[in-house]
Amino acid sequence: MPNQHLSLEERFWIKVSKTKKCWQWTGAISRVGYARFNLNGHNRLAHRVSYEMLVRKIPKGKFLDHLCRNRSCVNPAHLEVVTFKENVLRGIGPAAINKRKTHCMRGHKFDAKNTYAPPAGGRTCKICRRVSDAKRRPRR
Repeated sequence: MPNQHLSLEERFWIKVSKTKKCWQWTGAISRVGYARFNLNGHNRLAHRVSYEMLVRKIPKGKFLDHLCRNRSCVNPAHLEVVTFKENVLRGIGPAAINKRKTHCMRGHKFDAKNTYAPPAGGRTCKICRRVSDAKRRPRR
């Protein structure tokens, strides 16, 4: 092995290319674009390794959000410790897209007066819900 005599830090930093925008990982990348690093026989997310080497330990149950939106960036200045929910809602998935919507599909505003939040999660337009409920109720 050519890297067997290198320290953990040396093995890590030879796989980083610092640019003006991001610290681009040049090592292994996961199928979904996250930088991967082998740490003591365990495959770890390289941005987490970088953050813990240069900033501090990541609190249990917390996640790192890539503020630069570049999943292979390991620059700790581009990372913020957040909850799972906050990380998901900052992203580009369906939950995040729906959370950013200001109006329902029929154009009614999502506000405190017109938004129903079911116990299972999500939200519904109260106006549309009343119309839908009225259609399901049998006429007398």
